Amino acid sequence: MGIKNSKLKSTMTTEKQKALVAFKKAKGQIEKLIKMTENGSYCVDIMQQNLAAIGLLKSAHQLMLQNHLNACFKDPNNLKNKEKVDGMIKELSKVVKMYNK
Repeated sequence: MGIKNSKLKSTMTTEKQKALVAFKKAKGQIEKLIKMTENGSYCVDIMQQNLAAIGLLKSAHQLMLQNHLNACFKDPNNLKNKEKVDGMIKELSKVVKMYNK
């Protein structure tokens, strides 16, 4: 599995690699949140840990957005087709709207 992961990482952009790290860290924090909640930890401690996980997920989201803009919007093949560009803008607008809720 190590070879597969190293091949996967080598084909990923820097932004995706950083996002993956943030997702894994957030996963660890969420697992900690579950244990803290099950063990009856102090509510403020749980909320602080929760905000840390949210911060990591927001950071990963920003990295994925940056990656998408760099990979798709800068691709000259995508920019030649007006319908495709309109679809890409609509798709991104939908994601931004979801993020802002």
